Amino acid sequence: MTIHKRARLTPIQRQEIFDKYFNKGVRICDLQRQYSISRPTIYRALERGRHKDFSIHKSINKRFRCLEYGLKRLAKVEAELEKKLKAQAKRYNKDYPGEMLHSDHTRLPLLRGGTPFTKPEHLFVAIDDFSRELYAAIMPDKTQYSATNFLKQVLEECPYTIEIWYTDNGTGYRGNSKEHAFMKLCQGNKIEQRFTRVKTPRTNGKAERVIRTIMEMWHNKTRFKSSVHRKQELIRFVNYYNTVKPHKGISNLTPMEKLINYFYPKEL
Repeated sequence: MTIHKRARLTPIQRQEIFDKYFNKGVRICDLQRQYSISRPTIYRALERGRHKDFSIHKSINKRFRCLEYGLKRLAKVEAELEKKLKAQAKRYNKDYPGEMLHSDHTRLPLLRGGTPFTKPEHLFVAIDDFSRELYAAIMPDKTQYSATNFLKQVLEECPYTIEIWYTDNGTGYRGNSKEHAFMKLCQGNKIEQRFTRVKTPRTNGKAERVIRTIMEMWHNKTRFKSSVHRKQELIRFVNYYNTVKPHKGISNLTPMEKLINYFYPKEL
């Protein structure tokens, strides 16, 4: 017999309850806790058990049993499945290095010994969508000038051409003035700027995720002696991230391995 989705007990469990109560003296409250069911459910199982009936009775809920409800339920399941598949389809990887770099920044906690008047430093990151290669630097603030200096550093270190720089809509990355330092640097290097939807920073998920990884694996596990020491340790972590740490999103390769396989493919 098919068991409907509202069934609280299987036939075997009903027989167990009957046996434990009448033959082993287990109390109702103990059975209730053991099987996570209500007392009325136990009483019904015991009453039917006296007649040797341990089967699952068909649901008396007419709404549940009708064809119309079944079709609506099926349509709902199909809609949820379609939504899930569409969400999976939105997860994408670019086709080559530099096609798009995701960038973001976050304020770093004050170091031990700092005062309420100490100005917090900011962590800037950029991650290549194709290879997951990470670039990171600590800047004194989050202004357009710090964002510009970070991009300059990336351009010096990056061995491939950057086509798109993807960020949120912060003032460090865009502005109304043609003299905006970061925008001018992008234009001068023929880098197209793209931005997340307004008030939707989660669409820059790759950058946000790598910031969380950095904070969990590097910052929260290291005791820094000074700002200089923190910057040195960040360099070490970036090297580890790019050359040692495998990534599920790129078939458990490291970013370095992904880039080597791209630029120097093995001959078939």
